[in-house]
Amino acid sequence: MATLSANVPLLGNGVCICFSSIWLFVMISLSSLLLSNFTSAQSSLCRTTCGDIPINFPFGIDDGCGSAYYRNLLACSDTGKLEFRTPSGRYPVRNISYADPHILVVDPFMWNCQDRDEFRPTRPFSLDSSTHFSLSTQNEYLFFDCREDDVIIKPKPNFCERFPERCDSSCDSASYLCRHLPDCPMALSSSSCCSYYPKAMESLRLLLQYCSSYTSVYWRTVGVTPPYDQVPEYGIRVNFDNPVTIRCLQCQDISKGGGTCGFDTQTQSFLCLCKEGNSTTYCNDPGNSRHNKRIAVVSGTVAVLSFAGAAGIGTGIWYLKKLRSKAPVTCGVQSNENRLF
Repeated sequence: MATLSANVPLLGNGVCICFSSIWLFVMISLSSLLLSNFTSAQSSLCRTTCGDIPINFPFGIDDGCGSAYYRNLLACSDTGKLEFRTPSGRYPVRNISYADPHILVVDPFMWNCQDRDEFRPTRPFSLDSSTHFSLSTQNEYLFFDCREDDVIIKPKPNFCERFPERCDSSCDSASYLCRHLPDCPMALSSSSCCSYYPKAMESLRLLLQYCSSYTSVYWRTVGVTPPYDQVPEYGIRVNFDNPVTIRCLQCQDISKGGGTCGFDTQTQSFLCLCKEGNSTTYCNDPGNSRHNKRIAVVSGTVAVLSFAGAAGIGTGIWYLKKLRSKAPVTCGVQSNENRLF
């Protein structure tokens, strides 16, 4: 026996809207929304800046851009601040040099001139050994207020400051930087200071256990006549490999379409990202293999989902017409003849 559906609204003039029509209208609207979102993602390209820092190969801040070796290691915040991800945390990036491949990062937990003899809790900086990053030998670490019973502290010969690999692993109490702290040579009044270059990241962590704090200073090249060609600045210089390949150079070649080097987010194999779609060679190669099912940079399913959305809209319209032609006019009443579920 037919019963009045409690979920069906009745209009004031006695005309009602069938539940089936409302349901189909909602599904069609959602499909249209999804389709528009995927279409806009399909036309997007890799971002080339984060704030005022250029983002070039091998890096990328959008998944699928740059080299797969550096996937997800750089992140750009909503405020345009670039961050470097490591196992010990996320660190602000001050600069990226591609000519002399390195990243300059800042650790806000390290000692700075404003701290003076007041040492804040800190943590050791670390790198993932499986990545293509390495600590630069131009870094020098200053440790403050270390316990001499646990740390070997003694003066070293002058040449150890430029060639630490030729010296032992003691912490140098006669360091030039300890006697001339950059920007604040008189910041320490009662605390001890010694410099150390770790031959392994684990050494940095172990030494910090016996010291109140530490900071990193790198020697920045200024391009003048030696020996005044380098100046000390606070920060951590991290070197990186630049795995530029012939395929990437061909992809970037303006005469070959001027694409962007990237990778398949599922297989991590090389892709040349083009405005008309992705290629395994370069953009205007007449014999290339197009990844038409992986058009978007971020996801490999945009084109497929766009097609599915269009198909869903077409199916919804067809079903609505069929339902109207066959279903009895029992608007607002659910019976065995017009039941949807």
